[in-house]
Amino acid sequence: WVHDVVPSMAALAVHFDADAVAAADPEAAGARIAAAREELGRLIAACAAVAAGDVDADADVIEVPVCYGGEYGEDLEAVAAQVQLPAAEVVRRHCASPHRVLMVGFAPGHPYIGGLDPQLSIPRRATPRVRVPQGAVAIANGQTVVYPFAIAGGWSIIGRTPLRLFDAAASPPAIFAPGQRVRFVAIDAAAYERLHAEFRDPA
Repeated sequence: WVHDVVPSMAALAVHFDADAVAAADPEAAGARIAAAREELGRLIAACAAVAAGDVDADADVIEVPVCYGGEYGEDLEAVAAQVQLPAAEVVRRHCASPHRVLMVGFAPGHPYIGGLDPQLSIPRRATPRVRVPQGAVAIANGQTVVYPFAIAGGWSIIGRTPLRLFDAAASPPAIFAPGQRVRFVAIDAAAYERLHAEFRDPA
């Protein structure tokens, strides 16, 4: 009777069929629905307890190759100046941070990733861009996002990944999922172009 579970940054929506719950005993429909809500509450609390506990840092890690700076990360130098660090140190800290996917939303396959080094926490750009390139890796407010498509966005772009983040025909369609650990790995432009050719959408 549970149809869907939708996690967001700070909430969890559980969609369930109250009619199906009530149909098993129509005379006690109200009590059965209340019991179902209580059961879901216990399950959610149990999941929250697990999520708050220690998790193996090497479990379920997705490595994301990123070409930082230059034409691939046009805001890297500005970010470095803003946080008063060399650009190379911004990259080092970003790769070393204990990243974890908090939620996927805004656009299909678009991850919000927590765990960014506090030194790199900057506000969103004052003026959002109308078009952010597909694969752009951007930071703001203590988080990292990776844009699955060329869409609008207001975060500071520090690099780009050649990975294809979303494919409606694949199973699962998105490469990121809530709870996943993420490890960003710096690559050069030649490696980016080679991998981009491998992952490029089919013609």
